[in-house]
Amino acid sequence: MLLKKLVAALTHTSAPVSFTEKLVSAISAFLGILLTGILSSSLGHSATPLMIASMGASSVLLFAALHSPMAQPWSFVGGHLISAVIGVTCYKLIPGAFLGAAVAVALAIFAMQLTHCLHPPGGATALAMVISGHEVHALGYSAVLAPVGVNVLALLVIALYVNNMFPGRRYPIVSSTAPETKPPAAPVLSFGRVTLSKDDIESAVKEMDAYIDVTEEDLEQIYTRASLHHMRRQMGEIYCRDIMVRDVITAEYGDQLETVWETLRRRKLKGVPVIDRARRVIGMLTIMDFLKRADAHHDHPNLFGRLRGFIRRTPGLTAHKPEAVGQIMSAPAVTATEDMHIVSLIPLFTGHNIHHVPIVDRDRRLTGMVTQTDLSVALYRYWAAMP
Repeated sequence: MLLKKLVAALTHTSAPVSFTEKLVSAISAFLGILLTGILSSSLGHSATPLMIASMGASSVLLFAALHSPMAQPWSFVGGHLISAVIGVTCYKLIPGAFLGAAVAVALAIFAMQLTHCLHPPGGATALAMVISGHEVHALGYSAVLAPVGVNVLALLVIALYVNNMFPGRRYPIVSSTAPETKPPAAPVLSFGRVTLSKDDIESAVKEMDAYIDVTEEDLEQIYTRASLHHMRRQMGEIYCRDIMVRDVITAEYGDQLETVWETLRRRKLKGVPVIDRARRVIGMLTIMDFLKRADAHHDHPNLFGRLRGFIRRTPGLTAHKPEAVGQIMSAPAVTATEDMHIVSLIPLFTGHNIHHVPIVDRDRRLTGMVTQTDLSVALYRYWAAMP
């Protein structure tokens, strides 16, 4: 039994990351280290090592675990520079390489936690400042600027550029709400009898009293996605094609605003998808698009007066305001496919603050439309059928 547990611990699976993401991480790290070496050789001191080994460890975080709190810019920059200062200080004040190295690493960990910049390779930087050769020791505190500072600056700039080159990646992770302007806590998501808020997640993390290598925003997203998967499993297979409206009123890029507005008014619609001649969705036009442009282009004291002036076609060959649908539509349009589960529409509506989602086929040709009302009715039927 003990042997089985040991084997299971040794073969613990890593995070379920796709092969493409693993390949992108490797390519990003290759570019990062290669370009850092080139930049360091041109900017660094000729008598010092061009690169410090801890940059290799940092590249794992910056390019393979870029959403980790330990990989964020302040953690990376502060972790290395603070640790470098501590390492040089310990070398100068503490006799004996082993004792100095131990104290340097311990103080580096403590200082990084105090300054909220915990970065594991920072411990390696502190160690390197103590046990490196005569060239680095001769530099004293100048080693904090070169080679450490040069390496850190070069790799950070590369990480900021390379990580945002690939779709689906974002670096750094920026909290959507600043602490000082944080609104009252709202439910993250509620399904069944369980409702969690962001404050609940924060409290749980504090109670664990340990460093969790994931942001609270990521925990919130994990819970939300897990709840959606649970709801999908409970509902069964209900797809967008099952609830969408197939007879959809549309507009084209060159249609006159006055004509489309009259269609919206007569049909009592809040918006229409904008399509090209192949029926591919290229944008979305809503009442809000009219209202926003009317305020910007007319000085009439009355809202309806401004709106009438904006919608009315300008006589003659020149115009001082938009005249066609394509000039004011929202693009690109947020769309969904026919074979998407209706639960997948929830984050589209809430995340983009929209009321209509055009449904398209594999070639992005319009096949239908789902509104918030359509989705609400479908979800109500599901909840009403629950025991």
